[in-house]
Amino acid sequence: MTTKTDAQRDAEIREEDALSQETAATEPEAVETTAPEAGATEDDDAAAEAAAEAELAQLAKENAEADRPSGVGQGAAAIVSVALGVVAMSGSWLGTVASARESLIGQLNTSQSASVATQVSEVYGDSWHAAALVGGVFSLIALIVGAFVLVRPAFGVPGRPQAIWIKSVAWAGVSLGVLGLLLAVAKYSDLLLGLPKTS
Repeated sequence: MTTKTDAQRDAEIREEDALSQETAATEPEAVETTAPEAGATEDDDAAAEAAAEAELAQLAKENAEADRPSGVGQGAAAIVSVALGVVAMSGSWLGTVASARESLIGQLNTSQSASVATQVSEVYGDSWHAAALVGGVFSLIALIVGAFVLVRPAFGVPGRPQAIWIKSVAWAGVSLGVLGLLLAVAKYSDLLLGLPKTS
């Protein structure tokens, strides 16, 4: 009986050793199987955070681009500058009316007995000068608008260049304005197409 009990005890001890060895062998496997899952979860979280940050950066970029001026106003001002320069060079309805008005005033204020030189100066000279003055005003406005378009980027959003066509049109407006001013001064001072001599 005593031997049987010892044998049973030896068997039980062996079973316990076998069980402990099996548990020790299975625990690292469990750790190994759970470790990749934890790493995969961290990778998924990092990828999700990176995607969210990229989306926020894209939205911020779109909002910044929407807030920036598009340059439409500068382009329109440059075209207006060129149009004013062309009007100053070719003449305008306002210049024609001013010239006709001065001619009428000269006819009303000049008597029949006035000298020919006085009549020519009052009737034609003043009307010519009025047309030159109106053309000079249009030229000056064209020059100012064109120059404003050219210097506008210095006071606008930094780092946003002005479109090349806007610069080109603005320079055309400035050139027409300067040329128109020179012609207006030449006409007003009788250097260009002055009044005929009556003596």
